[in-house]
Amino acid sequence: MACESCKVFVKEALEDLDINPTRVALGEVETKEDLSNNTLKKFEKSINTVGLEIVENKGGILIEQIKNYCLEYVNSEKEIKVNASEYLSKKIKKDYNYISTLFSEIELMTINNFITAYKMEKAKEMIIFDDVSFTEIAHKLNYNNLSAFSAAFKKVTGFNPTHFKNLKEKRRLAIQELTKKAD
Repeated sequence: MACESCKVFVKEALEDLDINPTRVALGEVETKEDLSNNTLKKFEKSINTVGLEIVENKGGILIEQIKNYCLEYVNSEKEIKVNASEYLSKKIKKDYNYISTLFSEIELMTINNFITAYKMEKAKEMIIFDDVSFTEIAHKLNYNNLSAFSAAFKKVTGFNPTHFKNLKEKRRLAIQELTKKAD
């Protein structure tokens, strides 16, 4: 789960199965009772309809944690004084080389590329819905200057920010689609 609406959907899917979760967080669900295989299959079928899936193996769970901490890193209201690799290593309590290698092998993209793709989706959202300048967007996304932001935006989207703002159809990706672009 990588967004607030995903959490709401998962909670509702569980409640539809008469299961009251004790905790629903990004990428995690806790219940008081163990779920039967039949209930688990029904739950998985329900969440699959919106592109979510149950992740039970340790590698898959770690990948979800990495993604969630990447989103936390980008979305933080406070300025984070460390780079993404140090931030992830501290949060996950594992060596960054291990985290990075695992992520790249499973997602077929680097963590930095995932963070950049997510930043560009945030930028698109701000360009479309917010009344902020490109310089403000660059600052909010922790780019050193407008030029660095514009170059990254063009590399990912194929458009400079001004051209993108003038497009009639604005194409955005769901968080779940960010790593599927490599397919």
